[in-house]
Amino acid sequence: MKAVILAAGKGTRMRELTNEVPKPMLQVQGKPILEHILEGVLAAGIRDVFIVTGFRAEAIENYFGDGSKWGARIAFGRQLVQDGTGKAPELAKAFIGSSSFLLTYGDILVKPNTYQRMIHRFNEGHFSGVITVTPGQDVTKGGLDFFDEEFCLKRLVEKPSPEQLEQLRRDGWLKPGEPVWYNAGIYIFRPSLFEFTAKLQKSPRNEYELTDAVSALLTARHRIAGLKIEGRWVDVRDPEVLAELEKGS
Repeated sequence: MKAVILAAGKGTRMRELTNEVPKPMLQVQGKPILEHILEGVLAAGIRDVFIVTGFRAEAIENYFGDGSKWGARIAFGRQLVQDGTGKAPELAKAFIGSSSFLLTYGDILVKPNTYQRMIHRFNEGHFSGVITVTPGQDVTKGGLDFFDEEFCLKRLVEKPSPEQLEQLRRDGWLKPGEPVWYNAGIYIFRPSLFEFTAKLQKSPRNEYELTDAVSALLTARHRIAGLKIEGRWVDVRDPEVLAELEKGS
């Protein structure tokens, strides 16, 4: 198992905080967000890590170097055009080779044992991937996931509009009293993912969406296991979230 961390974005909602450093390098309790993620990945036994950089790439590359300080092997690839998350993992294709890999965004913090739980779930059956979810977030800001009775992915709707949510209720996908599963942005994939990222078309937002590749995997009858995040899940999306983390909440 290897790991790919997507850390190319600027984080415009962080305002002046990201004028000088990319969002994944903002400090939480004395160390960069990205270092917290790396430590969790390493604790799960993953030693080969590829970081996709972009905005102020050198800040990340200079800080982590070859990874030897952490007992890891770190490589980098720069996403020169910020055109979405769908194509970014392809920078790691040669690095991945024939390995399965954990994929996470570089601004999502979870309890460190989450990564180990994901690997355990992946090994429970013959899955092409694992998708993590958390209940009760605002699904209009991310992905809405639906699962079968074995908690394998059935359908994914990216950033549904209020009208789409109403239609999903009418069609019986969203039922009163049942959890609404928000895509938590941490995955495991086999290299077969790249067959589907290669065919991506740009979305209405004019970006290549990783979730479109996941939907294409489903259409091709790949099985993707679901896993609920236990405990803390934080998308460090704005200065207010960062301030809360600094207070230790």
